[in-house]
Amino acid sequence: MLTGKQKRFLRGLGHSLNPVITVGKGEVSEPLVRETVEALEHHELIKVKILESCIMDRHEVADELARACGAEVAQVLGRTFLLYRKATEPKLELPKEK
Repeated sequence: MLTGKQKRFLRGLGHSLNPVITVGKGEVSEPLVRETVEALEHHELIKVKILESCIMDRHEVADELARACGAEVAQVLGRTFLLYRKATEPKLELPKEK
């Protein structure tokens, strides 16, 4: 579980990222989950864009995709959200808990 300080840190890093995953009318499907898992393994922190054609609520999409990938939602902002999952060889060092 990410702390508030860690989420703020990740939001700062995610601000400049471009979306690498797009959720459309197919919503959260098995191929989308596989693609997201691969992106998380490579990047650790990814930005996901939800298209207008997706009928699911943005928070639902973020939670469902995070659960399916074993990731955590760092931010939901408009129709985009940030997912974070620690890699086997971490590239990012999160702020420590007190």
